[in-house]
Amino acid sequence: MTTTITPSEVQPFKLDSSSSTALTFESFDLPSTNQRALGAPHPHGTVTPLALRPSTHGDSTPDLDTVVETIKSLQAQDGILTKKLAQHGTLLFRGLPIHDANDFSKFAHAFGYTPHEIIGIVVNRPLLAPNVAPANEAPKEVLIYSHNESPQVPHAPEYIFFYSHKAPSKGGETPISSSLELFHRAQQEIPDFISELAAKGILSKVTYKVEKQYEGGSTLKQAFGKEVQDGDDEATRRRKVEEQIQRYGRSEHTTWQWSEDGQTLILTHHLPAIRTQPNTNLPTLFTGLAAYYKNFISNPTPQSGKRNITQQLYGDGTPIPEKYLAKLAEITEEIRVLHKWQRGDVLVYDNIISQHGRQPWEGEQEDRVVLASLFDGAVPGKYEGSRGGWAQVVQAAEG
Repeated sequence: MTTTITPSEVQPFKLDSSSSTALTFESFDLPSTNQRALGAPHPHGTVTPLALRPSTHGDSTPDLDTVVETIKSLQAQDGILTKKLAQHGTLLFRGLPIHDANDFSKFAHAFGYTPHEIIGIVVNRPLLAPNVAPANEAPKEVLIYSHNESPQVPHAPEYIFFYSHKAPSKGGETPISSSLELFHRAQQEIPDFISELAAKGILSKVTYKVEKQYEGGSTLKQAFGKEVQDGDDEATRRRKVEEQIQRYGRSEHTTWQWSEDGQTLILTHHLPAIRTQPNTNLPTLFTGLAAYYKNFISNPTPQSGKRNITQQLYGDGTPIPEKYLAKLAEITEEIRVLHKWQRGDVLVYDNIISQHGRQPWEGEQEDRVVLASLFDGAVPGKYEGSRGGWAQVVQAAEG
């Protein structure tokens, strides 16, 4: 059942300031297709996304500096926006004076998080401004199903910012759903699957090649080659790539194999798909399993590069039954909303507890331009039902 925010559920944010530039963020309602009340274990009446817009004295248009200072001030008040993210999973900011990648970068950095370094990137994300890159440049026909960011590698961001620089007239929505609710539903409806995930974790096999494998995909150098130079010989190149892999700090839980005379690298990670939210210890299904399933059935030919780039198995190497993956996708579609973008919108995700994706759109490829900025924060915890070093979540070492 879909609900929207009422004044009794969410109070506007207010700054204790007598300045004429004091800024308030007010909550507002979205259409039922774009906003819903979250199910258990979320408190009754919790909605996603929490939609906020700026309000100034005399209804004047706020400037970016005022917005940035307001965000910093709110975060200084015991991290109020971070706490709202942990409660709602996703925040929408609308009506901000953000017009390009640099404006977006300033806004995102105002939250005070540490920029995330992507190690083992599987999509091409060229830098456009400090810690800002395209969200995904895959062709407009490609469905990117709901997932947490970077579930296939050990080192994932905790916060994701998306900015709409250009919105298509039809399609191109961004899904929003709760990983906490997904776990709760899965535990009730497919408990055997949750028990298997808890006991075994998953094996994530990711293939990297010197050349990109599909449109919008990354190359081996983009994934692990930040120290690689054009003149490096084969042995030096491999050593530098392997040094980057070792920054994961996963020991025997991450292994790799070279093939095709060094043109292909296959990494195998033993990872937890169940993690816990910091402070609450609530279990969250941190995964892209439904997305991999949807991608698999939508790309039926083995020749599809995107179909074969990532494999997901139980941690003991046995296949995950298709019935469980199909059920995950079914639950996901029941609990998600599709955010209809307006130009200038910013969505902020708590990646530990909220999933995102991308719907196809009509028109031209350039009709939809969404930029992303990724940040680190509190690392999710180890699920009490999982045993072994593979179940511990860590951030990669600096390098």
